[in-house]
Formats: sequence, C-alpha cells, structure tokens
Amino acid sequence: MRFQVGKLPHGLLERLLERYAVTDERVVVGPRVGEDCAVIDFGDRYLVAKTDPITFATEDIAWYVLHINANDVATMGARPRWFLCTALLPEGIAEGEVEGLFASLSRAAEELGVSLCGGHTEITYGLDRPILVGQMLGEVEKDRLVRSDGARPGDAILLTKGLAIEATALLAGEFPEKVREMFGEEFRRRCQNYLRDPGLSVVPEALTACRAGRIHAMHDPTEGGVATGLRELAHASGVGMEIWEDRLFLSDDTGRLCEAFGVDPAGAISSGALLIVADPDDARAVREAIRARGIACEEIGVVREASFGIKLRKEGKLEELPSFPRDEVARLFEAEERS
Repeated sequence: MRFQVGKLPHGLLERLLERYAVTDERVVVGPRVGEDCAVIDFGDRYLVAKTDPITFATEDIAWYVLHINANDVATMGARPRWFLCTALLPEGIAEGEVEGLFASLSRAAEELGVSLCGGHTEITYGLDRPILVGQMLGEVEKDRLVRSDGARPGDAILLTKGLAIEATALLAGEFPEKVREMFGEEFRRRCQNYLRDPGLSVVPEALTACRAGRIHAMHDPTEGGVATGLRELAHASGVGMEIWEDRLFLSDDTGRLCEAFGVDPAGAISSGALLIVADPDDARAVREAIRARGIACEEIGVVREASFGIKLRKEGKLEELPSFPRDEVARLFEAEERS
C-alpha cells in the first residue's frame, strides 16, 4: 500500500507502535496515537519531550518549528525550556540564508524564554527547500501533568482562536498571486500574519488554563485540523464527543480564503488553536481567564460515553463529525503539484 501526503493512518500507526515501541519503567507516557509528547520521570518532576518537523511552511520556517514543538509541550501542562533542531538544507543554499535560519530560531526562543541547546545541520541531496526537525524539552511538577487520555464523560470541550489559523497563513503565503488577485494585497498580508496575530503559539493559553481550573486533557490540532484533533483526543481517552456546529468559530478572513480554495476549515491545519477538556464546574473560569488575555475561547461541546461516538450537532440533529484522512491544505498542495 502506498500512502498520500499527510499523517500515517491511525490504525497502521497504532499497530506499529504496539509492535515496536520499547519503554522502561521511567517512561510515564510513551508513544501512542493522540498523545502529544513523551513524559519521563526525573525524580521530583517530569521531563516532557516532543519532536516535530516543519514540511509545509517555507517562510520563517525556523521561527515556526520552535513554536510548533513548544505548543505540544505546553499541552501537557509543562513549560517549554530547551530546544534542539536538526536542519536539512538543500544544495546551493547561501550563507546568508543559513544565518537567517539561526537568527529566526533565536528570536523564537527569546519570545518563549527557551534555550537553544543543540542540534545538527547538513547539506543533503534531493531537497528543494530546508526541512527542519525540532526537539523540545520541558518540565512540569508531577501533580500538574495534563495527559491527552484524561477526558471523561461530562467534561466541557473548549476551543481557542478558531479553525484553520495556520491554514490561513499558509494559503496566503504559498499562493500569494492567487490570493492577491482575488482579495487584494492588504487582505493577503493580513492572512499571512495569522502566524503572529492571532498567533501560532498556544503556550500562553495552555498555561493559563492550567492555572485557572481542573484541566483533564489538552491537544493542539495540527494536520487534519480541529476535526482530526477532536478525534485524536477522543481516541486517546476512549470517549465519545458531542460537538456543537454553531459554536465552531473562525474568522471572516479564514472563511473567505477557505471557500475560495475549496478547503473545509474543519479539516485544515490549525496550529494556533488549542482544544481544552475541562472539568464542567471549571469550564467558565477557564474560558474567562483565557479571554482576559485577549485570546478568543468558546465552549464547543461535551465529552460523552464511548458508545455515543463522535457526533456533530447541526441544526438540532446529530451526524458523524467529518473525518479527514489527510489535511485539506496538503490535499490542495498535491493538486497544485499535479497541475
């Protein structure tokens, strides 16, 4: 079987992890579908470790890779601390471009108070653009760890910032002429700036949520969008979900851009958004604490028993939450390459 661009099918990945993953007694959270990070017992606290590449973005990719990895560490309730980066660079890259990558990494690290502590660089064959793979380490007190598998029936599901944030920036950045022609340069620049406003980082709202109430699970939806992120959360916790279609929100810019490109925002890469599963008694306090930081946050559904399934309540009726085997933006990129 040959695969299309995007994540491995969940069923295959789960079988491979069960067959080949090796852990020891100090691994508190090991590899599994829907889990954002590894967690290792370091005595009085936990070390939280994450690795993720950047393959879509071509502009400011170094800033991007640090924030993406920091996000996953923060979803475990941990503060990102140390970062390593493997940089695979194309033949012919100029010295100035390489220095630009280092400078961008440094800016991102300074924004989050993270130390750049190692990595690897090489010029390699067969690349037409840099590929960066990040490794972020963080730490958290043992009683404050948040796991992806902690959701339970009755919990409230919250979403910050909205659908398809990263997709909005990618479409504006990767198809500038088309976006400019349809909507003008001011619109294009505003959409490309979604990486910083409303922003790619979920570290502030993740740590705020953990201070404001009892958080049972968090997850940042990346490839496959919010719909896939919800499915991954439900799978990790062994629960069902009821999502309210009229509460799923996105900006007007995102809606116009996705419609123009034929992209479903629910299935489009959504770094910058955060899914929070909170104790129902604390959901309002969590939502208001996040809003107090100037970050949009809405309650979008409720956790149900596993037998309920993963449903979307739309116009008073329940239907299956849409499933996206591959990310909507990845699908679009593939179509553009073929044409």
